[in-house]
Amino acid sequence: MYKIIGHPQSRVLRVMWLLEELGAPYELEPAPPQSDPVRAVNPSGKIPVLLTDGAVLTDSVAICTYLADKHGKFTFPAGTLERARQDACTQFGVDVLEGALWTSAKNSFVHPENVRVPAIKDVCRAEFARGLETLATLLGDGPYLIGETFTIADIVVGHCSGWAAVAKFDLPKDGPVHDYFKRLRERPAFQATMARIKEAL
Repeated sequence: MYKIIGHPQSRVLRVMWLLEELGAPYELEPAPPQSDPVRAVNPSGKIPVLLTDGAVLTDSVAICTYLADKHGKFTFPAGTLERARQDACTQFGVDVLEGALWTSAKNSFVHPENVRVPAIKDVCRAEFARGLETLATLLGDGPYLIGETFTIADIVVGHCSGWAAVAKFDLPKDGPVHDYFKRLRERPAFQATMARIKEAL
């Protein structure tokens, strides 16, 4: 059985969501970043951490890539054009959408107040808005980023939409991107993830 260490209202959600999609059993040990349980297995103190087969894996995208490759689901084979497109969409989610959200968070509550740059949050919101415009183009006719196939790229981008809602970033109220985010939230595995998070908190 897999074991996840980390607070579920974080990038930990990505790993939980994928494991629910895979139907793979897992144990969740809720723990905030930099806490003793996390630092005991990951000196950086960052979450999520996945324990499997005696190994310690870190970074949500690396973990999801490993799990999808291992189980042969929700990813395309390495060396294919589809995999290259999938990886590009995953990196778009991390670099553009998460980048804006994380920079805003660091300058809102993560960094000490004396080093925060509050004005940068307006830039983050603008970058996120431009990212949503790009997302609409990437989706095309959808229903997912890589056409008919749901992949870990959708998990990363979908997680960013939830993060944006909590951070009160503007999200579309209709149109293709709105419908896409709604489609992701309606997936049974996502619903199961949210129920599991509710139980853990």
